[in-house]
Amino acid sequence: MTESLRSKNWSAYYQQLRDRPPRRTLLAALDAFGTPPTDALVIDLGCGDGRDVIEMLRRGWRVIAVDSEPEALRQLQARPLPEGSDVTPINARLQDVPIPLGVHLVNSSFAMPLCEPEDFFRTWARIREALPSGGRFSGQWYGPRDSWVGRPGITFLSREEALAHLDGLQLEMFEEEEADGVTPRGNAKHWHIFHIVARKP
Repeated sequence: MTESLRSKNWSAYYQQLRDRPPRRTLLAALDAFGTPPTDALVIDLGCGDGRDVIEMLRRGWRVIAVDSEPEALRQLQARPLPEGSDVTPINARLQDVPIPLGVHLVNSSFAMPLCEPEDFFRTWARIREALPSGGRFSGQWYGPRDSWVGRPGITFLSREEALAHLDGLQLEMFEEEEADGVTPRGNAKHWHIFHIVARKP
């Protein structure tokens, strides 16, 4: 696939998602903060075209927006951003990006499991280390009955494994969802997902 065709395919994908609202895990995390902390900084790992980023900016957060797909960041930068927005786009795989110490919120909506288990667990360890007291993680992890099980490069956790990796954090949301549906590309899929908002004491 040529780079231009790849970009065109991703552009069509993001257009399908253009008007979708921010994820409820992110909204729950932002609501839990209330007024953003001083110098409020969030890193969005796997930001896509920015459906979550826009909400963070609207609420006055500084955002580091990370995605491995260049077209995602082009789509983000083409969006009308709130006045005074402070967003730093980074084209990289989420597992390769340094997570700044003291970041108040790490958001990863449906993106963090899309890497090898070794990268997933190393990234999670870095997130836990970087979050200060009162910092939060919001996002989704995939369960073992998801229909993508068996695909290379994806991490799946049982409920017990997920809870073990969240041990020591205050769970403000931990919801297990299992349902038949479709992907944003229109393909049938059985979803098994954990929706997570976790606060570091």
